[in-house]
Amino acid sequence: MLTPPDIVCLGEALVEFNEREPGLFEQGFGGDTSNCAIAAARQGARVAYVSAVGEDVFGERLLALWAAEGVDSSGVRRDPRHPTGHYFVTHGAHGHAFSYHRAGSAASRVQPRDLPHELIASAKLLHVSAISQAIGNSACDAVCEAIAVARDAGVRVAYDTNLRLKLWPLARARGVIHEAIEHTDIALPGLEDATALSGLYDADAIVDFYRTLGPRVVALSLGADGVLVADGDRRERIAGHRVAAVDATGAGDAFDGAFLAMLASGADTFSAARHANAAAALATTGYGAVAPLPTRAQTLSLLGR
Repeated sequence: MLTPPDIVCLGEALVEFNEREPGLFEQGFGGDTSNCAIAAARQGARVAYVSAVGEDVFGERLLALWAAEGVDSSGVRRDPRHPTGHYFVTHGAHGHAFSYHRAGSAASRVQPRDLPHELIASAKLLHVSAISQAIGNSACDAVCEAIAVARDAGVRVAYDTNLRLKLWPLARARGVIHEAIEHTDIALPGLEDATALSGLYDADAIVDFYRTLGPRVVALSLGADGVLVADGDRRERIAGHRVAAVDATGAGDAFDGAFLAMLASGADTFSAARHANAAAALATTGYGAVAPLPTRAQTLSLLGR
């Protein structure tokens, strides 16, 4: 990428197998920060991704995906000894469920020394998530290093609290996540995760709690009910959009990507959140984490622009 990126996303990308009907799985792609990178790119942002993949067919497919989506993958390392992770999505009466096969993956072995410091320092925004810290000790250290590099360079840091209790116990997750958020500018919690992490149930109380940790901006996703956003000067509850939802797998990542893309373009916090709220709704209208991520034109159409 000759021009510095608007956004650098760091984490683990995976190959997805999503159950379209009982026993029939469709291959796609996932991984929260990779989904975010693609979502932002489809909204017109210049995006780079930092990670590692195996020297296997799944790693090759992910590299081809990023190339097709216009995401710079120069910060993705090929690992000859460890595989690319994958996961299965099944659907039932209580929503979607994930079964992960990522232990010992290439991305979980990323070290702080593997990071492209110049790429991170050249961006407007760095995006990381709790999952990236939960998949391995070295990966956790790499996230902390990336945050430090970004802050030293004046790059704003966004953090999604994506909580996966299959990866680590709640007490450890709470400590690591809240420590990381103290060093970020934009907190992106979801209501269910934030309730587990903070012990709070009221949306406004949760936003207040996360703002006391340090971020100026908090965007609390409320699922189908939209999002509650605060920036220190004001707050706004943005209602969800009525759409024909079939799969919410990548909706939060769609919000993150669209929100950061709009911020990078110069939009104010609340305009960015309204745009991202529409993008998240559209992301639920198809199966899989990546395929239904909307373009900027599709998002503007839903907003009536």
